[in-house]
Amino acid sequence: MGLQIVWFKKDLRVHDHAALHAACASGEVLALYCAEPDIISQPDFSLGHWQFTYECLTELQHDLQQLGIPILFVYSDPTEALRHIQKTVSIESIHSHEETGNNATFQRDIRVQAWCQAHNVQWVEYPQNGVIRRLSNRDKWLGLREIRLHSDRLEKPKHVTPLSIDQQAKIIKQTTLAIVHHSVLQQLAGQTDFAHRQIGGRRAAVATLMDFLDHRATQYRGGISSPLKASSACSRLSPYLSIGNLSIREVVQASERYPLRLNHPKLNDSLNRFESRLYWHCHFIQKLETEPEIEFKAMHAGLEGMRAAEWNESHFQVWQRGETGYPLVDACTQMLKTTGWLNFRMRAMLVSFASYHLWLDWKKPAHFLARQFLDYEPGIHYPQIQMQSGMTGINTLRIYNPIKQAEDHDPTGTFVRHWLPALRQVPDLFIFEPWKMPHAIQQACGVMIGRDYPAPIVEHKAAIRFARDQISLWRKNCDWQNMKAAVMQKHGSRKRSNTAPKKRTAQSTNAIQADLFEEAS
Repeated sequence: MGLQIVWFKKDLRVHDHAALHAACASGEVLALYCAEPDIISQPDFSLGHWQFTYECLTELQHDLQQLGIPILFVYSDPTEALRHIQKTVSIESIHSHEETGNNATFQRDIRVQAWCQAHNVQWVEYPQNGVIRRLSNRDKWLGLREIRLHSDRLEKPKHVTPLSIDQQAKIIKQTTLAIVHHSVLQQLAGQTDFAHRQIGGRRAAVATLMDFLDHRATQYRGGISSPLKASSACSRLSPYLSIGNLSIREVVQASERYPLRLNHPKLNDSLNRFESRLYWHCHFIQKLETEPEIEFKAMHAGLEGMRAAEWNESHFQVWQRGETGYPLVDACTQMLKTTGWLNFRMRAMLVSFASYHLWLDWKKPAHFLARQFLDYEPGIHYPQIQMQSGMTGINTLRIYNPIKQAEDHDPTGTFVRHWLPALRQVPDLFIFEPWKMPHAIQQACGVMIGRDYPAPIVEHKAAIRFARDQISLWRKNCDWQNMKAAVMQKHGSRKRSNTAPKKRTAQSTNAIQADLFEEAS
């Protein structure tokens, strides 16, 4: 039989990997990973993303070597890598997981499909989450998603037909991970990695999951909205799900079958809430799968172009730098640029401020935030950006007051003072509105507004009044209700059902826990 290629993309693991399983059952196996110059040059990619990926690839290489599977690393378009391999050995099939990525990955897949057809190579794609390709009706989605995520997960392959040493040497010559890493660093020259971010790899992912279940999950309810508490209250699994160190099925089942929850009401309630957000994870990615154009176009057609003609580059630059003059907004930006992570409510507030206070079109802020989010997932990112900026037409406008958000979620200013050292001596009374400090107090605490910390870039009430007026005008000038109905029909959520009851047996629970603990060691 011909060569079986496992093409790794955003599924960097050997556990619960349908493509790897199928390839190992079909013949000699070669793993392939392409660091693609076209993808790396996109405005949503950053050095931080690559460094995290590189750590994952280093570990993946080790895990594949333990299975006897060589991996080919290349810095090129996949079609070039396939041509290189085809010169040495006949490729029978390519196995990969389905991917819902940005437009660049979609166009890449079209090129790979054309190459496969031209060279009589079979390309088989396998689902790895609750996103349904070629879904005919959104009404059917929930039942299919439940069946997938509650089906038995796959262990790592046990029987592998090794590629001959001679063939390995011919194919993998001068294509090491070190060479790929150097090439990517050259392309991303001038960028900096996050100073303090999570470490990539399957072992770190499993350890994070077990730490959440064993120690932090009880904080989930009531803790995930606060920028003070969220770093520990949230699961912190999002970057590992995005890169595929863990499958969404593994996480869903580990949570549902966690034994201690059955006799711990607070833990059980927190995990129920956590699982509901895992449901939304697939729900939002399904939107981009169904309508890839929402990376570029407003979901509600009547809002297309709103804000675009009034672009203010100066406002955009100030927002990116975290110098808006609103302490909570600026502190969130500094945390994000340092760690690559921010809790959901604060992410929403950043988008809201850019969209309503600064009246910025959503596309450039979306690219900036994509580069900052270590857990950037296009299928979640673009629908969320559109929802938080008021472009869906089916969601209530979410206009955050940055002063009230600070008072509610950082009442003593601890978070603001940590990320904005210039404000550490500001009295509590003025910490969220430092521009209101009398001149004498500014002098006393060493914070002169306009010198040590910027004055507000806009006035809150006036900016919001302008935004609401503009949105009202746009709604009056289009067929609002019919366009809204079309969006709801295509993307709106449906009621949950009991299609696939949750399984919580002691035997299945113990099995998955044992596997995860073993992987974490």
